[in-house]
Amino acid sequence: MSNTEWWQRGPVDGVPAVLQPVAHILLQVRDSVAELVGPLTLHEWNARPSGVASAAFHVRHIAGVIDRLFTYARGAQLCDAQFAALKHEGAELTEAEIDEILQAVRDRVNAAIAELRAVDPSTLGDFRAVGRAQLPSTVIGCLVHGAEHAMRHVGQLSVTTRIVRATAG
Repeated sequence: MSNTEWWQRGPVDGVPAVLQPVAHILLQVRDSVAELVGPLTLHEWNARPSGVASAAFHVRHIAGVIDRLFTYARGAQLCDAQFAALKHEGAELTEAEIDEILQAVRDRVNAAIAELRAVDPSTLGDFRAVGRAQLPSTVIGCLVHGAEHAMRHVGQLSVTTRIVRATAG
């Protein structure tokens, strides 16, 4: 089934039906990140062709955005560690950090799937305040945006890695 995208593999066990698309997107994000960055050298991880964000930024940001949006979905606000991680997303990556940031994506997606299993569908329309400005959203708004935003960065990661590999070879 690894050649089949997650949305074509059937329901994710324990996830409410209405949240299946969120689970499918997150699992696809996890697999796509691993596939896209597997062959990168350290130089390629940090390259910023034409000034675009690096692969390192996108991978860190993917884990971070899922973490932050799921925090808001729970009705919580961000903690100091989350703000520190956000500030670090654009930093140069070291060789020692590669496995760490890939594990962070896997761990964050796995935790998000566990959270989806625990969501009471009757709460999906509940108000959630987002960010310092306390912008209005809902539980489902935060969950969907977390998955959608992560997948948007997978697309950017795909383009960046293709350009970086093409210019390196």
